[in-house]
Amino acid sequence: MRVLLAFDKFKHALGAAEACAAVAAALRDLAPTDEIDEAPLTDGGEGFAEILTRAAGGKLLRRQVLGPRFAPVEAGYGEVELEKIPAAARARLDVSDHGRLVILEMAQASGLDLLAPAARDPWLTSSYGTGQLLGHAADTSARAVLLGVGGSATNDLGLGALEAVGLEFRGADGAPLTRVTPARFGDILRLAGETWPHLPDLRIACDVANPLTGPNGATAIFGPQKGLAREDFPRLERAVGTMAKKLCAHFDQPRTLMMEKGAGAAGGIAFGLSVACAARLTPGFALVSDWLRLDERVRAANLVITGEGRFDAGSLAGKGPGAVAALALRHGKKLIVLAGAVDEPAAAALRAQATDGRAQIHALSQPGEPEEISHPATAARLAAKIKEIL
Repeated sequence: MRVLLAFDKFKHALGAAEACAAVAAALRDLAPTDEIDEAPLTDGGEGFAEILTRAAGGKLLRRQVLGPRFAPVEAGYGEVELEKIPAAARARLDVSDHGRLVILEMAQASGLDLLAPAARDPWLTSSYGTGQLLGHAADTSARAVLLGVGGSATNDLGLGALEAVGLEFRGADGAPLTRVTPARFGDILRLAGETWPHLPDLRIACDVANPLTGPNGATAIFGPQKGLAREDFPRLERAVGTMAKKLCAHFDQPRTLMMEKGAGAAGGIAFGLSVACAARLTPGFALVSDWLRLDERVRAANLVITGEGRFDAGSLAGKGPGAVAALALRHGKKLIVLAGAVDEPAAAALRAQATDGRAQIHALSQPGEPEEISHPATAARLAAKIKEIL
């Protein structure tokens, strides 16, 4: 029998590759002759650079940059040869089939998980470290850069990243301002300079459709999870809107870009890089699916096992484990979903797609137990649960 393991991360407990490995070990105990295909998932957040780089046989590297509160952090990134990326994924990126692609991950340099809960404050966080990684890519012979923007700690329009690659800020006395965060947006009288002319073509992997501002914008929707106090929302929203208009004016771009789908991704870095660097957005999970050849691998499997930290309505929105589950059912495969916690309406909706009972959905957490289980316990429960089921 051939088994496909396609897990996303169990947030704060287990990475996608670790989840696949835990279940693979359990399966080898049960049936040593089974063929096991491990396909860890990502949609642009944690694990994005490593998963895509390994899948394309590329090279993983590390570099020290400044984190979201300007403390040094080690950030990983990948380099892959474009010709080794599946043609469908290259087509989505609209890049050449020769040369090198650098894969960056915002979560590594400017991620929320790099900060203790008490240090999370979008007024004081910066995407500068992500810009340092982008600048490093510009100093290589890369044809293009692919940036995954999930898991960010910032709400700075990408100004920190733009500062790292050449954009300058001036105060009332004309003196330069550095290490700018939203707390200092009011001090910026004007922008100066340009971004580096030798930056490679930039693609942003993103599944967020939110505009930059408004009730569904970056500040309103994602600010609270990054530490924004409810009473501070109007002030930060105004600061972001004013700075966005200055950015558009400086680069002679229309203000309508603020309302484009995806402009609010990662605290507006998608907007900032689009305005200043002509970055283009591409759907994150669709790209990953093509890159990992998920459709082909589901077709080749007899059993598909997928899951993540929480399986809910968001899982059924066309990405991650929900998308893998839909593929498995479409191709008539047996399906098992293992999640830290399961939202019953979402589970019922998935079961309804499998009228012959081919879909099983199981939660690892017990009733009344916190959904986030420790790292060792999550791996052990995944192994125990799959042995119990099979």
